[in-house]
Amino acid sequence: MIRLRLYRAIDDPDSCHKFIQGHLHVLENIGITKLTSSSYEWMYNPGVYVIIVEDEDDGRVLGGARVHIASKEYRLPIESATSYIDDKVVAYIDSHIDEGTGEICGLWNSREVAGLGIGAIFLTRAAVTISTQIGLRSLFALCAPYTVKMAENIGYEIETMVGNNGTFYYPKLDLVATFMILRDVDLLPKAAKEEYDSVMRLRREPISDIIEQYRDREVHLRYHLTLTPPEKG
Repeated sequence: MIRLRLYRAIDDPDSCHKFIQGHLHVLENIGITKLTSSSYEWMYNPGVYVIIVEDEDDGRVLGGARVHIASKEYRLPIESATSYIDDKVVAYIDSHIDEGTGEICGLWNSREVAGLGIGAIFLTRAAVTISTQIGLRSLFALCAPYTVKMAENIGYEIETMVGNNGTFYYPKLDLVATFMILRDVDLLPKAAKEEYDSVMRLRREPISDIIEQYRDREVHLRYHLTLTPPEKG
């Protein structure tokens, strides 16, 4: 069984180390050796929440994503990634801090679950699901070209006020990333119906087993999207 489990980073350092090693391995396989969101500092940030993908049978970590809460003390990874290119980024994010804002970042999945929608769909849904639980009103993301459409489906918009109409060269000069914002994580007014319904279902039942559909395949997932630890068994 594949489980998506939520925890606060500072509460589970062992899982954080497994997340980091798995993410670094995936990045190295595609030729990326330096990435802002892959540094270790987030482990010690009390405003970081992790959704980790685990094989319940053998404990292997198969993927994950993080949600960082923005504050003046703990800046978002998206700021480090883009503000040296466009200094308007910091002020723009600061304007959202008081209402509660954050960022989905560090999203990855291993080859074992490639093609199952873990990274493309289900981790993003889970991250948006838990954002209200941790007090957020809006969410930022820096999206690769192949994830922009999926982000739009769940309610994100391209923020054209920063960068080159919302785009930046990141993490390498030959790669383009798009600066996006989800302005209302509670009501998701711009989300497609399927994504809206899926997020609201997970908010109602954050601990649940669901047979998801992805590209004509059934994917059996166990969600544990609360901060209470799973029962041993």
